[in-house]
Amino acid sequence: MSDQVRASHILLMYAGSARSSATRSKEEAATQIAQLKAQVDGGADFADLARAHSDCPSGQQGGDLGNFGKGQMVPAFEQATYALEVGGTSDVVETDFGFHIIRRTG
Repeated sequence: MSDQVRASHILLMYAGSARSSATRSKEEAATQIAQLKAQVDGGADFADLARAHSDCPSGQQGGDLGNFGKGQMVPAFEQATYALEVGGTSDVVETDFGFHIIRRTG
C-alpha cells in the first residue's frame, strides 16, 4: 500500500472555480484560507475547521478524503500530499477547484 496515501483537506472554492457554487471572490477565498492556515498552524483542530468551513462534502467527515493513489487527484493536490510526512500539513495549495490546506493522515 506504499503507493496509497490518506489525507484530509479544507477547500475554499470561489466564484468561477471548478464545480463551484460559491459566491466569494478569489481574493476573499485567498484571505479566508490564509486565516484558516494560521489557525491550523496555531494548533486549532483541523477536523473542526474542515467541518465548519470546507466547501467540499468531505468537510462533514472532518475533511477526510480516505485513501487514494497516484493519478486520482489533480496534479497540484497530489504533489503536495505525497510531499508531506504523515501528520504534516501543507501550505495553501491552489487547484482548479479553489484553495486547499492538506493534512496527510496516512
